[in-house]
Amino acid sequence: MKNHLAGLSPLIAPAVILSGASLAWTTWSLVDLLGTGAIGLTVAAGADIVWAAVIAAEARGLRIPARGRNLVPAIGWAALLAVAGLLVWHGIRADSIPMAVAGPLLPLGAKVVWLLALTDMRDPAALTEKERAVLASMERGLTFEEEQHRIEMRRRAMTAELYLSEVDVDFRIERSRQDKARELQRGRSPLEIAPIANTDHGGEQPAITPSMPPLAPAAPPPPSSANADREQPSIADLARDQVAITTKNSDAVQAILADRPNADRESVAAAVRRARRAGGMKGGYG
Repeated sequence: MKNHLAGLSPLIAPAVILSGASLAWTTWSLVDLLGTGAIGLTVAAGADIVWAAVIAAEARGLRIPARGRNLVPAIGWAALLAVAGLLVWHGIRADSIPMAVAGPLLPLGAKVVWLLALTDMRDPAALTEKERAVLASMERGLTFEEEQHRIEMRRRAMTAELYLSEVDVDFRIERSRQDKARELQRGRSPLEIAPIANTDHGGEQPAITPSMPPLAPAAPPPPSSANADREQPSIADLARDQVAITTKNSDAVQAILADRPNADRESVAAAVRRARRAGGMKGGYG
């Protein structure tokens, strides 16, 4: 509180006293001019309130910008001139020249003392009205840019969200389309089977692939030597038996051919040699 009062001007006291006297004189003069009824009292009180409000606005540094100027001081002087004119009119109506001349001095004096008090309280290093107006304009511009930037960021965020939503929908549609295409392809394409090599026939028959036509079923073997051969021992078995009881490969081959006259002599000889080597026996093809 002391710091606040330390900035007050000593001219505040006379300004307040003159303002009170001016309000009292103005009220009495307007009531006497307009009548002692409620209408005269209301007009007088209204004029006093306007004049006091303008002084308070000037003390607070209120600004009403218009074409680069502050309208508050102009309004204060306009209100003061209106009150002074009413006081002069009251003196003329009362046929009192001293009252017409001295009446406006109270509000004029109060106005002048208030200007001196406000000037005395103003910091010499403080910014001028024009400088404060420039700074206020810059501040408004900065605030406008901040709001503009915030709205632009909101617009970009909405645009990005819309784009991501569209991409997500397109992705789902494409994935569904691919799934349907794969299902349709599986329904139309035959089952793929890896080629199966035919190892039972010694390369006489090609490998079976899905692209090859199905092979015709083999005819059942005639009920002759083929079925009988399945029950008889193989050439290799006969070769092992003959190698075990003979010393020469030629004897073993002759014995096997006697038992199997339809067998190929070269195949039988090869089987005998393999059996001889496997058994570790001595001998050769005679």
